[in-house]
Amino acid sequence: MKDLHSVKEKALSDTNTNHEYQKLESEFMLINALISMRKSAELTQHQVAMYMGTKEANISRLERGSGNPTLKTLLNYAKACGCKLHIGFDVIT
Repeated sequence: MKDLHSVKEKALSDTNTNHEYQKLESEFMLINALISMRKSAELTQHQVAMYMGTKEANISRLERGSGNPTLKTLLNYAKACGCKLHIGFDVIT
């Protein structure tokens, strides 16, 4: 059975797939940051939802990249995980 890394590597070797993947890179980075933040805080999705006063399903959707979270949601998520939100920009070259 192939592992996820080898499947991803093979898929990204296709030029069109790689191009589409790159267009979503910022979203993937946000999702990974959210999950890493929660896991570093040793919290479950349920616990984060309780701290935020929302449902676990909303946290699940947020971590899947579904929907369009508001700045307030991202701030509350970071706070629930004991973190601060920092936003930055990079010039596209």
